[in-house]
Amino acid sequence: VCEDVKRDKLPTVSTTLSFLGNNKKDIVIIVDSKEALHLPDDELNFLLGILSACKLTMEDVAVLNIEKNQSITYQSIATFLKANTVLIFGIDCIQIDLPIQFPNYQIQSYNNQVYLTSPPLSIIRNDKAEKTKLWNCLKQIFSII
Repeated sequence: VCEDVKRDKLPTVSTTLSFLGNNKKDIVIIVDSKEALHLPDDELNFLLGILSACKLTMEDVAVLNIEKNQSITYQSIATFLKANTVLIFGIDCIQIDLPIQFPNYQIQSYNNQVYLTSPPLSIIRNDKAEKTKLWNCLKQIFSII
């Protein structure tokens, strides 16, 4: 009888996350796009170029649009997507309940994960200085020489 009571009291957690990619290397990319399911084509093409430069593909990552996953938290990203690396484009860490704040382009370890925040892809795409800052961080994160 005690086991039945415990089973009844287990919290139900929704594991339905909408993301693009196969997440084979446990790399989660969080974006914020109101106009597309995941990302507008121009931003997705830019992201594909970034991934290619890092020797990654969509097989390796999960692109998560916070607009379509509004209740997502850093804990659920760790639990359901097993993320080792979380790249955050154009989103404040508060939006995923991350209890630490840090500036863009500062590689941050927390909860046995590596976090990097930066401006939205739409801004980085058209700004050489922002691209350079992002690339310098990605080289460190993914050990690119």
